[in-house]
Amino acid sequence: MHDDRGITEHRLRRVLGERIEPAVRSHRVPLTVERWDAPGEPVPVAEGLAAVYGPCAPGDPWGPAWGTTWFKVTGTVPAEWAGRTVEAVLNLGFDRMMPGFQCEGLVHRADGSEVKALNPYGDWVRVADRAVGGERVEWYVEAASNPVLVDQSATFEGDRLTCDDRPLYRLARMDLTVFETDVWELVQDLEVLYDLMTQLDTKDARRYGILRAIGAALDEVDLADVPGTAAAARERLAGVLAAPAEASAHRIAAVGHAHIDSAWLWPLRETVRKVARTASNVVALMDEHPGFVFAMSQAQQLDWLKSHRPGLFERVKKKIAEGRFVPVGGMWVESDTNMVGGEAMVRQFLYGKRFFLEEFGIETRTVWLPDSFGYSAALPQIVGLSGSKWFLTQKISWSQVNRFPHHTFWWEGIDGTRVFTHFPPVDTYNCDLGPAQMAHAARNYREKGRGSRSLAPFGWGDGGGGPTREHLARAERQRNLEGSPRVEIERPDSFFEKARAEYEDAPVWAGELYLELHRGTYTSQATTKQGNRRSESLLREAELWSATAATRVPGFAYPYEDLERIWKTVLLHQFHDILPGSSIAWVHREARETYERVREELRAITLASQQALAGRGTEELVFNCAPHTRRGIPAGGAGRPTGDGWPPVTVGERPGGGYVLGNGRLTVEIDGRGLIVSAYDLASDRESIAPGAAANLLQIHPDFPNMWDAWDIDEFYRNKVTDLVGVDSLELDDAGPASATVTATRSFGSSSVVQTVTLQAGARTVDVVTDVDWHETEKFLKAAFPLDVKAERTSSETQFGHVHRATHTNTSWEAAKFEICAHRWIHAEEPGWGVALLNDSTYGHDVTRDVRADGGQTTTIRLSLLRAPRYPDPETDQGRHTLRFSLAPGAGIGDAVREGHALNLPERVVRGSGVVPPLLSVDDDAVVVESVKLAEDRGGDVIVRLYESLGGRARATLTADFPITAAVESDLLERPLDGMAVGDAAPDGTVALTLRPFQIVTVRLRRA
Repeated sequence: MHDDRGITEHRLRRVLGERIEPAVRSHRVPLTVERWDAPGEPVPVAEGLAAVYGPCAPGDPWGPAWGTTWFKVTGTVPAEWAGRTVEAVLNLGFDRMMPGFQCEGLVHRADGSEVKALNPYGDWVRVADRAVGGERVEWYVEAASNPVLVDQSATFEGDRLTCDDRPLYRLARMDLTVFETDVWELVQDLEVLYDLMTQLDTKDARRYGILRAIGAALDEVDLADVPGTAAAARERLAGVLAAPAEASAHRIAAVGHAHIDSAWLWPLRETVRKVARTASNVVALMDEHPGFVFAMSQAQQLDWLKSHRPGLFERVKKKIAEGRFVPVGGMWVESDTNMVGGEAMVRQFLYGKRFFLEEFGIETRTVWLPDSFGYSAALPQIVGLSGSKWFLTQKISWSQVNRFPHHTFWWEGIDGTRVFTHFPPVDTYNCDLGPAQMAHAARNYREKGRGSRSLAPFGWGDGGGGPTREHLARAERQRNLEGSPRVEIERPDSFFEKARAEYEDAPVWAGELYLELHRGTYTSQATTKQGNRRSESLLREAELWSATAATRVPGFAYPYEDLERIWKTVLLHQFHDILPGSSIAWVHREARETYERVREELRAITLASQQALAGRGTEELVFNCAPHTRRGIPAGGAGRPTGDGWPPVTVGERPGGGYVLGNGRLTVEIDGRGLIVSAYDLASDRESIAPGAAANLLQIHPDFPNMWDAWDIDEFYRNKVTDLVGVDSLELDDAGPASATVTATRSFGSSSVVQTVTLQAGARTVDVVTDVDWHETEKFLKAAFPLDVKAERTSSETQFGHVHRATHTNTSWEAAKFEICAHRWIHAEEPGWGVALLNDSTYGHDVTRDVRADGGQTTTIRLSLLRAPRYPDPETDQGRHTLRFSLAPGAGIGDAVREGHALNLPERVVRGSGVVPPLLSVDDDAVVVESVKLAEDRGGDVIVRLYESLGGRARATLTADFPITAAVESDLLERPLDGMAVGDAAPDGTVALTLRPFQIVTVRLRRA
């Protein structure tokens, strides 16, 4: 059979592009346009409406980077258009690139209410379905001149402080037009059918039937009168459009969506406006299409809508009540999950789900994280304890090496919890619902023969306006269309219920969902990461001491509002393009400023509670917020530290240069280069540094990935390395008896570094402080610790536990993990002996294993300290940084847990008198108290969250140092849970706990 696809395609594209599509709008009358350029930052709507406008015309330049221009458009529908459908075309100067990444607009009525947004694929506003003639049009367009920042080049346009003031756009057409409905429908018919035909096999008769129908339709089109002949052309297509799908056709649940990054190539303040634009589009589209369903995640974005656009928020609430605008996700933002701390991850769900419950009365069940850069193995348990049931992501399809083997499966976390999970095989969260994408989803689906359903999130994201009427037209045509999957618009929970019902015995994937891409996000923007880690630690302190004071000190008020506000600020900055360091300079500049404010606020809250607990007096009380006893002070208590009876630190000169430090537990040798060449564990008579090697070795690599500068590290960076062994000076700054410190100063490139190595009396760790003045470009700074350990695997702390990763590269799966994430520590061991490397704000690591000439093996752990990518922030990591890490020879997992907390939760000294007993205590160090706070319902109950930290079973006793009437196991929203971990409260305030490996337990202690 002759395939005339090429002939038909050429004909269709020309006729469609040159005649049919232009005929969708058959008449044009220019609108009158005036403008007002807002000075500085965006202004409230009322100010924009009341401004004095000046003349403007199409072709006029407008909009410096990050500016706002208000356009006033007025006009009158001609009388001769009576009975016709009338729309305005308001083109701000769009190109046809992906919406959301250039100028955007929001149309307001004269009373300030929102009409809809403007973007490249939605530059129209409906005036009348059937005009009467003479209708008066008056709209105000708030237009944002956001720069286009997607070309992967270094640019200073990413911050209003460094961009120039040249206009970026030219105003295009602003017209009233007649909208020809039959022509528009013909366009949709032709595009769907032709796109479908291209997906069919050349031997498929259906393909040729479609080709001939398209040819017949084009024959019916009078090029001189397209509107008058469009209906006849559509009749020629009716037969092929009516042919039903096969009974076995794949089923696609189409869910309207608009993936909006809470910050990325725009600042937070612009996302507030992007959310308003998208929401206005969605509710307007729902008014016209009753079957349309839209899912929106990120409680923060709906909260912005509530605060900044209350009228629009009420319209959204109405659609939510109708079940068509569907909150999903259950989190405050779509956060990163690799680096977020355990308690912060809990609070993402606590505050996110609480918002949906309080505002809409909805218990969200679907965790919606399509775009985060890998998923922690602790997440399934957190998802389950939040009351959620389903998990959705798409990002794993971006992995470069290994194709993930499932699209629908059970995901098992480190504690054994499983959550039903789906990866949309359409491989995008900005689906256009075109037949090509639908065919890809059906072909790509890995569960054929067992499952028959997948989900497709459709709509333009990031301010692109969300779903469009064209998307809905494609869905309608493919609802039951031969050669196509069956496409049905439905709610996410409906899809998950059906998918689980047909595939209850889906396969299980255990462990993290590691993304084989974007590994640089563990390191980029070190100051942002440090701000996050320290904010999490400070929040722990503020809550613990405030809860203790509120329970013990009459009249002390627990700062509920302040703590919630600060938590939400920190949670916002855990968004998956802020914490990972992949946003523009403006975002990270503001993040630095925000973290500084958070630090000062939390220190003030903490000090107020500590002073209330310390009382009057002049003696120094040391407050220990860590979950383990240290220096004789119990966890969660305060008092005067006691000595451990350890001998003073000794210092001697090392033959050949350098120093030897000792404290009765460790002997540490620092050579003339300032490098650690020995860290000897006296208790086990064991050396931790590999023979002939040096630890705390700074190494620098070239760092120019193939793509996505701030996001990616490509493995070839290892091909070239420079060891920073030159030393400008080496000094002994402190010689005991409590501690000894050796300081090394180095220069390299345009940068310098000062490192101090300290050994304290009685310490089990060697502590390193690295002060870097970093001015490199496209370089990668690492700190290497080659260990005399034959480790088959390492253990890396994650939320509420740790994950094991192989040190070998036997398969492509292990080899792809050449950069990994760890929280406060990473641990390598042989049976019976190990070493931990601890940090206070570093997440990126790599581990390699090599055989030495003596036959032994060296396991090298390296911390990833700093990068210097040029995009999207050309000044990434430039400037001064202070990074702390410690080596713990002879450490087991329990030691790593203890020392990691100690490094991140420093002691605080407050003057007072007496001691402060812990509010709560646990008698098993394997059971770690993660947080202590007062209940969210403000009834005064105490909430304690703890977890088993070693990966084994634990029985422990929780003791409350205040009268309690009951101990109730609760979910993360502090609601009663039918669990088995918590026993009844005894009269003496004790509660028996039974925990499985890595189990998280939240206990609500009801105060007497």
